[in-house]
Amino acid sequence: MPTYEYMCEKCGYEFEQFQGITAKALRKCPRCGRMGLRRLIGAGAGIIFKGSGFYETDYRSESYKKAEKSEKGTGDKDSGKKGEAKAETKSKDSKAEKKLNAAKERNRNRGRINR
Repeated sequence: MPTYEYMCEKCGYEFEQFQGITAKALRKCPRCGRMGLRRLIGAGAGIIFKGSGFYETDYRSESYKKAEKSEKGTGDKDSGKKGEAKAETKSKDSKAEKKLNAAKERNRNRGRINR
């Protein structure tokens, strides 16, 4: 069951409500008792894999896969290049993570009414 965010347009009270997907949106504010609630649009939650069988290496980025293939083809001759490829892949992955986190923050703030 999802958790929905609500905000009262009359008194500004914000809260979260655990509801079923088919449940109707709330209308009456629990704080002021007036009919002024609005369901806010959220970005949703990320999927969390728990338990054995799911590993962080299951869903690697394309740049990581390419670097891994190039490492396998070079053998031990180019061990210096291996380190460079790994460092480059890590920096690309961290840049992608930063962009993803910034997008998540923007989505979280979208739909909220400034007071």
